[in-house]
Amino acid sequence: MPSLTSAAVPPGTLSWSAQPSIPADGLLLRPWRAADRPAVLAGYADPDIQQWHCRSMTDEEAADWLATWPARWREESGAGWAVVHDGVVAGQISLRRLSLHEGLAEVSYWVLPSKRGLGLAPRALSALAGWCFATVGLHRIELNHSTRNVASCRVADRSGFPLEGTKRSEARHADGWHDMHLHARVAPD
Repeated sequence: MPSLTSAAVPPGTLSWSAQPSIPADGLLLRPWRAADRPAVLAGYADPDIQQWHCRSMTDEEAADWLATWPARWREESGAGWAVVHDGVVAGQISLRRLSLHEGLAEVSYWVLPSKRGLGLAPRALSALAGWCFATVGLHRIELNHSTRNVASCRVADRSGFPLEGTKRSEARHADGWHDMHLHARVAPD
């Protein structure tokens, strides 16, 4: 069925070129590499990351996860970056959902335990949001997290993503259904 609105971001905006690396205030957001598998395994083996992201991975699953990102970039359905600090992978940040037609993305992130407390997540999130608005032309970026995830709420606040509301019993975690906070930034912010 035809849309009565034009795409907020024209199709091909991402896929016409290779996924870029994004400088981020002492960090580098760069596309994932197959050699990053140990960092992905370490991330999804961490109990805190498992608690909030509701997954663990085998070595083969980590390889498959890494292999999905280039296709998602080409399809313009998502994009993932390794967050690199002092030359090593410190975490991940991704556009886990992306609609160019709506000019909308949902972001997710995590930081490895050895790199927590350094302000990496807010810096990575601010840089990615800036790139999404200025370079891609997105209109809105959303961030969802369990209301019990106080650290993620702080990252959102520090990155200029105000709380918009609470979605009741929206996400199923290992310990049951969680209410989720919805934070967002729009291009004029």
